[in-house]
Amino acid sequence: MQKLLFSILSILIMISSVVVIRTLLHSPPPFADITLVNIDLDEPAMADRLSQAIKFQTISHQSASDKQNLEFQGFIEWVEVTYPAVHSKLDRVMLGQTILYQWQGSVDQLKPILLTGHYDVVPVIPGSEHKWLHPPFAGKVVDGDIWGRGALDDKSGVVGILEAVTYLLNDGFQPRRSIYLSFGHDEEVGGVQGAASVADYLKKNNVQLAWSLDEGSFLYQDMLPDVDTLVAAINVAEKGSITLDVVATAAGGHSSMPPQHNAVSDLAKAITLLHENPVPGGLEGLSAEMFDVISRYMSFPTRLLFANQWLFSQMIEQQLSTSPTTNAMLRTTTAPTMLSGSIKSNVLPIEAIATVNFRIHPRDNTTSIEAFVNDLVASDSIAVRKRSGINASAVSARDTPAFDQIGQSMREVYGDIAVAPGLMIAGSDSKHYAKVADNAYRFNPFILPSEDVSGFHGTNEKIAVDAFAQGVRGYIQIIRNGSSQ
Repeated sequence: MQKLLFSILSILIMISSVVVIRTLLHSPPPFADITLVNIDLDEPAMADRLSQAIKFQTISHQSASDKQNLEFQGFIEWVEVTYPAVHSKLDRVMLGQTILYQWQGSVDQLKPILLTGHYDVVPVIPGSEHKWLHPPFAGKVVDGDIWGRGALDDKSGVVGILEAVTYLLNDGFQPRRSIYLSFGHDEEVGGVQGAASVADYLKKNNVQLAWSLDEGSFLYQDMLPDVDTLVAAINVAEKGSITLDVVATAAGGHSSMPPQHNAVSDLAKAITLLHENPVPGGLEGLSAEMFDVISRYMSFPTRLLFANQWLFSQMIEQQLSTSPTTNAMLRTTTAPTMLSGSIKSNVLPIEAIATVNFRIHPRDNTTSIEAFVNDLVASDSIAVRKRSGINASAVSARDTPAFDQIGQSMREVYGDIAVAPGLMIAGSDSKHYAKVADNAYRFNPFILPSEDVSGFHGTNEKIAVDAFAQGVRGYIQIIRNGSSQ
């Protein structure tokens, strides 16, 4: 018995030693010898120009007939007047209402690069206007913040790029690689006329990009659990999407004589099944790469878990699944978004429909998700109908000079921060631009505090003046570093 206890104790000591040693080795890399840049900018003037851009109500409505073309045309003319150096020194092509500039490089043999953003915005939810602390299209600059629709998504990106290019032109900078700037007008409704036309234009002109940089993740602040440093998550892929209608059918009739089961109750059970049985996921592939980097900046107890996933993987995944942000990085997400049923309060519906949107992780595809939902809920009274779908993007390489240059640029502006590959949990125009790019990255070089996340497509969208200015410095460095080699 004593021998057995000694053997068990020896094994426990050995395991503990392995766990501790692996944790000590799982630490941040030493900070590279990078000199912080000193770029003097007129921050109030830049904030005022972003404020002006926000005032244009360039709203992409679901119905094209609701579009206010004069607002879009006004923004295009505003760009010409407000950024004369860009407009006079770069070549411009208009593809519908999408603006494409070309900054000719000095070495024709080098593949060009593309920086892009979109200037259309989503509508403000009707009836929610009173919840805004400042009117959504007033572009108010109050208490160090720029308020309004587009402050984050994505007029800050468009204006930030224009500010950066203007600075470099005035500074006499000459890129070695040609640089394209694309500012889309319909990203919020799929980019089928804007970004898709740019991709077609480049393809017809035999332009293959070395890489593109679109909107995506930000520099996250206090958003990831147990991480104190800023995290620049440079997205190397984006999720796909499939929208399915879960349809329950029944005989219908008068509400005064309800049967034991009807279309609404059957539909409710189906939606509950989907809610209680998420699509399987896990910490593997791109998600594992991202958290391998980020976890090195966590406290010792949390690092211990990530450094020893052979022992704690189930615990890690359970914990990450409790947060909407990190859960979305692990799996295809399920979101019921729309419901319809009877035409009248006292009529039992013949058909009740729930529309469910799935954001597809690169490990899955539209076919596998449709099959998963059918296996889970389909029955004699429940059918699944596909509305639309697109698979996740290809995963761009992270072991490239371009990825390193973007990361280096962020460290030159922000200092010793974590730089990790990431997965964009929403969609972007990169699904079009990637068709003519060797690699497609998705990243906005602005700090995003956790409390501002709800502004995306929501209420009280804003960006801090100093965060916007730092982001412009980020774009300046990305252009310098990315076009010079």
